[in-house]
Amino acid sequence: MTFTTHISVRDLSVSYDGHKALHDITVDIPDKRITAIMGPSGCGKTTLLKSFNRLLDTTDDVTLSGQVLVDGENILDPRVEVTHIRKKMGLLAQKPFPLPMSIYDNIAYGPRIHGIRRRRQLDQIVEQCLRQAGLWDEVKDRLKGPASKLSLGQQQRLCLARGLAVGPEIILGDEPTSALDPVSSERIEKLFLELKKQYTVIFVTHTLRQARRIADYVIFIYLGRLIEHGPAAELFNNPKRAETRAYIEGGIS
Repeated sequence: MTFTTHISVRDLSVSYDGHKALHDITVDIPDKRITAIMGPSGCGKTTLLKSFNRLLDTTDDVTLSGQVLVDGENILDPRVEVTHIRKKMGLLAQKPFPLPMSIYDNIAYGPRIHGIRRRRQLDQIVEQCLRQAGLWDEVKDRLKGPASKLSLGQQQRLCLARGLAVGPEIILGDEPTSALDPVSSERIEKLFLELKKQYTVIFVTHTLRQARRIADYVIFIYLGRLIEHGPAAELFNNPKRAETRAYIEGGIS
């Protein structure tokens, strides 16, 4: 499997209050592919994901070393402007958090922050992003209605559309289907498969079946250490490390 690298992690270590959560992680993440970060609970999956958009900055007593290169730029450099980095990333959390405003204003919120004011342009962005998120036909007649009235699955797709509205390069998902019913989860997975044509998709999952279904590339972390990474088919069918094999076979949880 050949690919172009979008994110390069080099010797990344992260500590919380002196406790090391990640140990010297080095890995390249492919462009316009779906990468799954998997491993047992508490192994450092979400910490790694949050390092990609500087969300760790919002946590007290965090110490980082190493580099995270996005398009060749070390985003951990203190001179890097954080808003510029986060604009490249769309984030889906475990539970959807629509803003307390209308469906339309949820999508228009980010573009407005970045200076877009013309109504026609905002209308185009809202429709385009809702279509990309597979939500337009369901909400086009109630755009002025509160986003909080949407179902949980619809709210997650709304949050995806909101992330797409700022023109990101990368979509990050922190167990983005864990709070959803099977039908809504399947919709998110299908959206990821479609969106990878335009975006790099990276998601944390504790569900091996999900990683098998949609991942092109897999990163396996255990106890804060990178154990193995590689094309999904190779890693699942022929794991090189005993820890990976044990996790896949259910021996590590």
